[in-house]
Amino acid sequence: MKYLHYILVLTILVLTSCEDKKNASEVKTENASERKTVSEKSTTTEKDTITTDTSKIKEKEDVIGAGYSKITQKNVVDFLTKYGNENPETKVEISTRVGTIVIDLYDDTPLHRANFIYLVKQGYFNETFFHRIVPNFIIQGGNSDLPSTNEKRFKLGDDYLIPAEINGRNHFYGSVSGAKEYRENPDKKSAPFEFFIFLGPETSTSHLNGNYTVFGRVTQGMDVVEKIAALPSDEGEWPLQNVYIEAKVL
Repeated sequence: MKYLHYILVLTILVLTSCEDKKNASEVKTENASERKTVSEKSTTTEKDTITTDTSKIKEKEDVIGAGYSKITQKNVVDFLTKYGNENPETKVEISTRVGTIVIDLYDDTPLHRANFIYLVKQGYFNETFFHRIVPNFIIQGGNSDLPSTNEKRFKLGDDYLIPAEINGRNHFYGSVSGAKEYRENPDKKSAPFEFFIFLGPETSTSHLNGNYTVFGRVTQGMDVVEKIAALPSDEGEWPLQNVYIEAKVL
């Protein structure tokens, strides 16, 4: 009897132990399942947040060039002709820490005029500099060492040049011309993003006349141009203190 009683007690203990292990296993599985669900919810929420933030960034980036195709060498003439017809403005104000310059653009250089107005309206020149200054000769603007400048160029069209519109016009005190891309450029096409204002004597224009398109003139602020040209610069003709540009159409 004692032996049978011992076996009965032992059996009950074993069954109880198995039930406890089973319950523990089930709890552990449930907790893991709960953690997995929370993790999935967290991941989903995080992805939603990232997607929303990315959309906001993309929306901000698309301000540059919004509503227009990227300019290429193939479509440059059609693009600027159409844009020029729709945007006939000819006056631009350029503000700097030194003062304000007002430029009038010529109607007989329609591609250059349209390109300049387009860049101004797209905000390209803002946060670029007058990055090259040569006293008694020129100041050149439209470039910078900021990443934002290259980003803007890429969005607007970084591989196009503007066909020359020289029209027999020579450079003069206050003339505004397109900078030129020298490499493989026998047609004297202008680089679209940079321009220079001439302030040197006309005796210094022999290599400029007939080679660069004059597309405008300074009507106010040549004293500001002179001040910028006289600023201290390094050996590369870059001002020691950046001269930021803010441009708007008048």
